[in-house]
Amino acid sequence: MNGEANIMIRGTKSASEVGQQSLFYHSQAKDFVDLHEQVETSVNLLDSLESFLSTFQKDLSSVSGQISELQERSKDIDNRLKSRRRIEKPLSSLLSDLAIPPSLAITILDTDVGEPWIATVTNFERRLDLLKVRSRVKAARDLGDVAEGLRIVAATKLRAFFLALLQPIRTSVTTNMQVMQTSIFVKYRALYAFLQRQAPNVASEFQKAYTGTARTYYETGFRRYVRSLGWIKARTPEKPEPIISGNGDNGGPYLDQDRLAYAKIDGPSVILAYMADDKTHEEPIEAILRSLFLVLMDNATAEYAFIAAFFRSESFAPPLAMETNSALFSPTATLLSPDVSFDDRRSNAGSETGTHVSRPFGGNGNGTRDVTARPDLMDKAERAPLDAIWKQILDPVLEYCKTFVTTVLEPMPPAVPLLTMIRLTEAVITEVQKRDCPPLENFLFTMRLQLWPAFQKIMSEHCDTLRKLAEGGTTGYFNRAVSTTDASVANICNRYVVMFNSFVILTDQEEETMIFSNLLRLRQELTKLIARHTENINDDVAKATKQSAMYEVLLQGLNKGTHLSTHPKSQKEIAYWAEKEEEARRRIVSIAQSRRIGKR
Repeated sequence: MNGEANIMIRGTKSASEVGQQSLFYHSQAKDFVDLHEQVETSVNLLDSLESFLSTFQKDLSSVSGQISELQERSKDIDNRLKSRRRIEKPLSSLLSDLAIPPSLAITILDTDVGEPWIATVTNFERRLDLLKVRSRVKAARDLGDVAEGLRIVAATKLRAFFLALLQPIRTSVTTNMQVMQTSIFVKYRALYAFLQRQAPNVASEFQKAYTGTARTYYETGFRRYVRSLGWIKARTPEKPEPIISGNGDNGGPYLDQDRLAYAKIDGPSVILAYMADDKTHEEPIEAILRSLFLVLMDNATAEYAFIAAFFRSESFAPPLAMETNSALFSPTATLLSPDVSFDDRRSNAGSETGTHVSRPFGGNGNGTRDVTARPDLMDKAERAPLDAIWKQILDPVLEYCKTFVTTVLEPMPPAVPLLTMIRLTEAVITEVQKRDCPPLENFLFTMRLQLWPAFQKIMSEHCDTLRKLAEGGTTGYFNRAVSTTDASVANICNRYVVMFNSFVILTDQEEETMIFSNLLRLRQELTKLIARHTENINDDVAKATKQSAMYEVLLQGLNKGTHLSTHPKSQKEIAYWAEKEEEARRRIVSIAQSRRIGKR
């Protein structure tokens, strides 16, 4: 019962609560409707927003794709720009190299060859080489015919230009060849190098023309010069005199320092061609040969230097800046008077009026010189064609000189002048070696070999005549009598002293077999002659006194001049005769003492 009562109580309460709630919700129905409407409105708004966001997302995705596409296009454009910038300079350089400027074409076609052509032709040759290298480029092939036409025109004009430069040399032998070479030919050397590489037939034609012209020039000049020297030589014939000739009545021989000076390059002035016109002008034979050799040396080495600088083949290497190579040559044309030394002014044999050219061969101290000015930097293969050109030009000159040297030795000159000429030849050879002219050096060696046998022959004749005189036979040279006198023996002693002192002055080396072996033979024969000359004197004191007097004559001659007595060979020679003289004095004293003892 109680349980049912409780249930009923709870049911009553629940119904009451439901009623209350119903009333509550009923009173709030409007609010709930408004809330529902608001919720529906919010849902609709959310649906609209969702639709908008969905559309925005689609649009955003589309824009993102377009941006990516633009980025890719931007990268592509940037890469293409970089690629074009990379090829901009090479392309510009290619166009600049392939194109032939109108100014260049106008210079070649419408102007005469001159200094402006040097830079123009160098530029043109560079473009010619580039057109050949770029032959695969159509533009280069299109310009090939134009460039070839300009090349032919340039070669034609240069041929006429260079051949015209030879005209003054062909028409007058008084034209100064060295000035033409240094002031004109060397200046236009680049134009000739262009012909060597781009028109070798034209270059070969000019080379042959120059060779023929220079050959005629030097042949004519040296023929006249050698003829003039021959006239002077004929006025002063000089024959060898045996050492036993003369009796001392005319004062005897003496040491001629002036003539010995002709053994050196630095010394008296050379003989000029016009001097031969003076019929009273005379020169010793060694001075004549010296003039010939010095003139030959100067002209031949200058010509070789020019040939090496001008005709040398070389590859094309355009300089960064065109400039004249003033270190190659530095000529100065002057009138050489007889009192100007040869060292200051080198002679030009081609001039009949005495015009000479100073031709320094060494560098000017301004750094490394161009290889074209240095023949010593070339190998044998490079030298061979240059040597051939030089020989073609100078062959007639060398023949004239060779013939003249033969005439110098006929008749044979005395021993001292002959040794002077040998020393001169050796000095010239040394100078030619410094100037690096091998063909001339070989020729001078031949001349030296021709002079030495002649010297040996004349010395052998002196020894033989002295030996025969000492032995009491005929001399076989002038068939003189055997008899000797005090004057004649004293004269022989003087001649020996002069010869010995001269040889010492002309000999720098202490030991030179060819010279001092002959002097030793002469000394031995002279010793025998003095002994033979005094052997007929019965009085021993008189004999020793006479020998002492002869030895004293020799000692006095050998002691003249401190510069002579200081030479090792002079000291040995003085010691030898001093010992002989001392022996003679000791014999005199010994015999005198023996006689005094005998009288006692």
